[in-house]
Amino acid sequence: MPLYFAYGSNMDRTAMAARCPASRPLGSARLQRHKFVINSDGYATIVHEPRSVVHGVLYDLALSDVAALDRYEDLARGLYRKVIQPVLTDAGPRRAMVYIGRSSEPGPPRPGYLESVVAAARQAGLPLSYIAEIEGKPAPQGFRAIGRKTH
Repeated sequence: MPLYFAYGSNMDRTAMAARCPASRPLGSARLQRHKFVINSDGYATIVHEPRSVVHGVLYDLALSDVAALDRYEDLARGLYRKVIQPVLTDAGPRRAMVYIGRSSEPGPPRPGYLESVVAAARQAGLPLSYIAEIEGKPAPQGFRAIGRKTH
């Protein structure tokens, strides 16, 4: 089964379970040298950024669920394209499918979209500093980039 790195709305485990019922979350992962942005279509995408990292959820994607995920990401009309990227997990590097938006131009999020991504990031236990970054807010006082409180 292929691995899939979710960094936007697909981090929501309940929504993914409905879309891709035979797939399962494996835990958090990181995509180095990329940055999370909301693009001009109003959805999350990633752009190359040498000093940034994108946090997300790694899924063991069942082959039977790939077509449903491709439809959700609207590959047929070119909203997203699918690539294979190395991601880092606690167990080491892995290669995973990643969907990248057709537009890398920043734009406003669709109503309610960013809030759902942030809620999914919290549910996944992503670092608080990263969650603040995708919300466009300053990082919480006393937190480092990895999201742990400093002494």
